Amino acid sequence: MRAQDDGAFRLNVLNPGGRDPEQHFGRTSGENGAHAPVNFHAYAACTGGSFLRHTTRALSSKMPALVLLRGGFRDSEEAVNVLKDAGIPVAVSLKETGLHQIADQLRDRAKLQRFLRIVARADGCLAPTPEAADIYRALRRDDESVAYLPTPYPLHDEHWDWSRPIEERRGILIGTREWNVPSRNHLAALLAARQVSETTGQTVTVYDFAGRSGARLLSELGFRPGSLTVLTKRTAYADHLRVVAQHRLVFQLDSSFVPGQVAGDALLCRVPCVGGNGALEREGFPQLCGVSRSIAEVTGIAERLLRDEALYRQAVSDSQERAGERLSFSNVAAHLQIFFQRLAARASK
Repeated sequence: MRAQDDGAFRLNVLNPGGRDPEQHFGRTSGENGAHAPVNFHAYAACTGGSFLRHTTRALSSKMPALVLLRGGFRDSEEAVNVLKDAGIPVAVSLKETGLHQIADQLRDRAKLQRFLRIVARADGCLAPTPEAADIYRALRRDDESVAYLPTPYPLHDEHWDWSRPIEERRGILIGTREWNVPSRNHLAALLAARQVSETTGQTVTVYDFAGRSGARLLSELGFRPGSLTVLTKRTAYADHLRVVAQHRLVFQLDSSFVPGQVAGDALLCRVPCVGGNGALEREGFPQLCGVSRSIAEVTGIAERLLRDEALYRQAVSDSQERAGERLSFSNVAAHLQIFFQRLAARASK
């Protein structure tokens, strides 16, 4: 790997043919950038690297690269081949990594063939979920060239502390929005939240972008008058975080094994996230997440948090402490450097 002028490790995240504009992160979180330093952008942001969409830009920088696999994978395969031929350490990751998303992408034979070629040609695979990492390991038959690293969050940066005083928080925010993805369990989450609302007196807020069909479905669920708020406008990320921060907790029953932006947003707002089995749910909220817990158990956790002030405050403190240790920019950046150094050493043999 080519050393940077200041001796620091930096990573390019390359999204070939994607729509997100090119973005360069400094040694800060890049709070004024075009895209927040979350999701795959965060791998670049935590190292002070760049998020790119043109292979020529990644080639000219000579920095190690994470190539995202999206669409039909044609642009991604070309990018991997170009960077590999130039001697640049290359890891790959599917851009959509929920288990249902992986299955949907790879059910086409031609795409599956291309995906297998890419995984074989790359130096390694980086996964934002343990489940995706297991798939890559099975394909490569190699533990050393595959790493699971949850996407980091800029919890160290005061510009990304969206929290409000606990005394000002009210209600339950449903973390899911999709009626038509079975593994989101959106209907079940709404019904469970309705129960929590009835037993605690807290209101429920849900995003719904399904128009009249969504409104009709919500009207059938029997929420008490005045207990359900429906948000129908798509907003900027910062405005969404302001919505999250107004609530006492985020509630979901998602079983998609996704990276976990719902939990990540809750961490930025210092709000407990109850339920869900995403990577960030498991990393940041292991005592509150839905892994190996029934709907009744998850519902009970939410009720206890809303009734017990001391328990609630402890949950906020515990999640921030754990996330600071496992999901911080500095921690993930250090592991990224070790991983890409290992890939470079293996490639040079």
